[in-house]
Amino acid sequence: MGKHRLFDEDVLVIGLGRFGAAAALEMDRLGYRVHGIEMDGEVAERYSRKLMRVQSLDATDPEELRKAKPQDFRIAVVGIGTAVEGSLLTAGNLVDAGTPSIWAKAVSAEHARLLERIGVHHVVFPEAEAGGRVAHLVNDKMEGYIEFEDGYAIVKMRPPQEMIGFTLGDSHIRKRYGVTVVGVKAPGEDFTHAVPETKVGPHHIMIVSGPSQLIEQLAARP
Repeated sequence: MGKHRLFDEDVLVIGLGRFGAAAALEMDRLGYRVHGIEMDGEVAERYSRKLMRVQSLDATDPEELRKAKPQDFRIAVVGIGTAVEGSLLTAGNLVDAGTPSIWAKAVSAEHARLLERIGVHHVVFPEAEAGGRVAHLVNDKMEGYIEFEDGYAIVKMRPPQEMIGFTLGDSHIRKRYGVTVVGVKAPGEDFTHAVPETKVGPHHIMIVSGPSQLIEQLAARP
């Protein structure tokens, strides 16, 4: 039986370090046909059994990169981070090849500025983003945290004591804290979309949305 493909498309991932490999494997899981490029032959060999195709070549060299036919891919991800010069040269080669959607990892604001200047479409700061999430998770109340650019967040969190044993309508969480409980889930049970009659128990995990500062106030409650 063939693999179910949620995203039926070929993508190119250059640099199979921690970031590049994680992105490549997750895209493969989602159904993309992932073609990897890794200069380290041993690393390339390791991932050749996990991705559709992996080539060991130097993507900073335009002639070498042409062997991978980057012009045939709509999406390319540059996972090279610590070697800033290699990252910039590789991204520049993809820009010259006319790749429509280039994603690249940056390790500093200056690195990001240069990537954007040469034409990279999407620049990400994986370490900074992960660090920001950790800062919200260390209080042991939140178990998942996604924040958007406008200060709006969606979190997975355990309920404070003041909500346990009450329905959402009775606890007036939206009125008191300005956030919305989207749904709840207890171990072994299905996710349930929240309604005013939803009763919150001590083992529930809640999905809460709203302004990040207001969610933090709710999470700070005992």
